[in-house]
Amino acid sequence: MDLVKQAEIVDSIHDTLTDFVGQRIKVRANMGRSKIVESEGILTQVHPRLFIMEVDRKRGRTSRQSYQYADVLTGTVELSQNGEPLFGVFVDETPSEPSPENVMLFTDEEEKILS
Repeated sequence: MDLVKQAEIVDSIHDTLTDFVGQRIKVRANMGRSKIVESEGILTQVHPRLFIMEVDRKRGRTSRQSYQYADVLTGTVELSQNGEPLFGVFVDETPSEPSPENVMLFTDEEEKILS
């Protein structure tokens, strides 16, 4: 996926989340090393590159968490409301053949240097 398309998708994620400000949303975030954090809260703010949620904690307490739109793009963060995902899969995980304009050709000498 090229950078222009990624930027367009990030902008559309921002625009979509702007409509959900003040509403309750569920977040499922992959924090790495097999650690997945699920929380539910209210989307309070959207900014050009990230959004902020006020998440419910124990004993009636809340905390603020911020997430980047790029994490939604890559699938690291999944958002849903009433059990329905807000966004589909943006990044196709099936490997594709490289397009001819993305293939780099090297001379024999350059290949020796790289290996």
